[in-house]
Amino acid sequence: MGNALVRAALDAGAPVTLITAAEPPAPDPQLQVVRVETAQQMGDAVRASVVGARILIMAAAVADYRPASVSPEKIKKRDGTWVLELEPTVDILAALRDAPYRDALLVVGFAAETSDLLENALAKLRHKGIDLIVLNDVSRSDIAMGADHNEVTIIDRDGVVAVIERTTKDAVAAGILRVIRSHL
Repeated sequence: MGNALVRAALDAGAPVTLITAAEPPAPDPQLQVVRVETAQQMGDAVRASVVGARILIMAAAVADYRPASVSPEKIKKRDGTWVLELEPTVDILAALRDAPYRDALLVVGFAAETSDLLENALAKLRHKGIDLIVLNDVSRSDIAMGADHNEVTIIDRDGVVAVIERTTKDAVAAGILRVIRSHL
């Protein structure tokens, strides 16, 4: 979905900075790609890139959790089970809530949900202090992650503003950008 949003923004003539751990779309003179591997790197790159920007779209996080400790060497196989302790990564969207440049920035987040879809998306929108949230039902195999199609509900602080029925991710991205433009 992220790459579809990049293509739609480029097609609309916008300069785009893509911060990604995934494979980016084809090179374009209006596209700057920043490669990251960790949530900390992504957070740092977002903070560095949004100053002076008008819109921030956060289509996905690198990871919500990371290992609490990392072994400096190979862990040898042994009998028994292993327990992996995880700790939360930085919440990039929530961290931007009080940034000095925040008022000049339209912030759009995504909510990948499997239950209580609208309630969870609204709670995320309010908790993170963002302007719009794009709700994905990731419990379905025919849309969202790993699929060629998507179907989304776009919500602002007042409630649902648009529903984009199942279609290609490129068409969904174009629809999301239309809603974003209407909120500028």
